[in-house]
Amino acid sequence: MTTDTHDESYDPFAEFDAAAGIGAVRDPYPVWARLREQTPVWAGSMADEFGVASMEEALYTQTPYTPLTFAAVQQVLRDGETFSSAGYAESIGLVFGHSILEMDEPEHHAYRGLIQQAFTRKAMETWEEEIVRPVVARHVDAFRDRGRADLVSELLFPFPVTVIAEMIGLPTEELPTFHAKAVELISIAGNIEVGFAASTWLYEYFQGIITQRRADPRHDLISVLAEAELDGQRLTDDEIIAFLRLLLPAGAETTYRSSSNLMFGLLSNPDQLAALRADRSLMPQAIEEGVRWDPPLTGIGRTCTKDTVVEGVRIPAGAPVHVCMAAANRDPSRWDRPDEFDILREQKQHMAFAFGPHMCLGMHLARMETTVAINALLDLPNLRLDPDAEDVHVSGLAFRAPATLPVLFG
Repeated sequence: MTTDTHDESYDPFAEFDAAAGIGAVRDPYPVWARLREQTPVWAGSMADEFGVASMEEALYTQTPYTPLTFAAVQQVLRDGETFSSAGYAESIGLVFGHSILEMDEPEHHAYRGLIQQAFTRKAMETWEEEIVRPVVARHVDAFRDRGRADLVSELLFPFPVTVIAEMIGLPTEELPTFHAKAVELISIAGNIEVGFAASTWLYEYFQGIITQRRADPRHDLISVLAEAELDGQRLTDDEIIAFLRLLLPAGAETTYRSSSNLMFGLLSNPDQLAALRADRSLMPQAIEEGVRWDPPLTGIGRTCTKDTVVEGVRIPAGAPVHVCMAAANRDPSRWDRPDEFDILREQKQHMAFAFGPHMCLGMHLARMETTVAINALLDLPNLRLDPDAEDVHVSGLAFRAPATLPVLFG
């Protein structure tokens, strides 16, 4: 087993939140709306618009472009040939390894076909019954009799990574270290040394488990990936490890943030909370409205491979493209009252799970986990925001979530 040698006073969660603009950028939507009114694709530094530093932008040799309208974002994400994902290899790919995130076709299609074998409907049903429900129940039971809780720190932050750890077969006692390494991994932009150290730690850790599972398969995610085969192709150890590294932030971070944002929306609109409690069949549309209204990840990166035009705006070959799904999700040309949280609004395709070939592989898992967690909270009588809590809100630029959700119940 590898050992941890860096400063124990280092807080990866605080460092990552700071790098993601948590607390520094409270509400980016007015800025995006102003820019979107001027042009469907903004050319220039988005960091400058918010008055924040960006190590990523500092490395650019060309002007970055940011699609902001629904149509512009959809066009970019649909066209993987013109807008390549390969640029991720030079950023977070340095710590993830060669993952599905940076693959273009035809490699992406073949790899996704192998990975999808681990995310079948049957697997979802098994995970829900054997892992997700018990994990959520344990966390809720810990505060059920108290009549008050912070939903972020006591449930919504810890439960998704606990689920992934149990899917992988991780011993419970190793979960805190595992969670910290997952967050350190995606903090490479702020601390490259810590990011590389976490990457190495996770590689060695997963390599040991994969070797065990190839020799003695179990009913867990790593065993399925180790045995997956499609058209004679199998996943190598490096490919499995790259996916597992990606699964940690993609699965745990985004699910915790999306479920927290949804609960903030519901608690801030008690009438909608009551409607959902009374009619649980509204849950699917509530979840979709939550990620439309305030997605956990606001944008993703692409690189323009050839001179092209998006919604009348010319983008030159080689330009970095920041696809702002969050801005697209509040495009007033697509949604009435786009800034309002409304679980009863007409359901339309949104961009929170991306679109096209790279549409989120884990979205069904995220929806299932969120359904279980929110239902458990709705079962708490008279659930409401603590009236004495001050200034509860969502913040962040790249990633968004409330820092705390203090509630009373009973």
